Amino acid sequence: MYKIRVILDTKEDIIRTILVDDHLNLETLHFTIAKSFDFGGSEMASFYRTDDEWNEGEEIPLFNMSEAGEGIYMKNCFIKNTIPTSGDKLIYVYDFLSMWTFLVELGEIVDEAEGADYPNLLFVHGQI
Repeated sequence: MYKIRVILDTKEDIIRTILVDDHLNLETLHFTIAKSFDFGGSEMASFYRTDDEWNEGEEIPLFNMSEAGEGIYMKNCFIKNTIPTSGDKLIYVYDFLSMWTFLVELGEIVDEAEGADYPNLLFVHGQI
């Protein structure tokens, strides 16, 4: 299980901590983050690989944008392969018209709790 902290990049602190199964794909993480911030999840979105300084790298879009063949996109990227170790980071952009930008960080890898439902919203601070 992955404990992921998601911070909305705004003046005020708006934070969610989510516990997810590390075998989920990024599409499921996209819908989980959107729901935890009270978004419908129907807008376009992308994750971006990043370094420790939050510099934006390779895009992982919601849909396959490759002109030929199988490109990288959320459904074929899994959390455990994308952010495999504590401290790994992603930038998540939701709704390209509003440009909601989130900082996503793997806080820690925890043991699975028997009988728990995942994803599980563990912590909420602030509202949009």
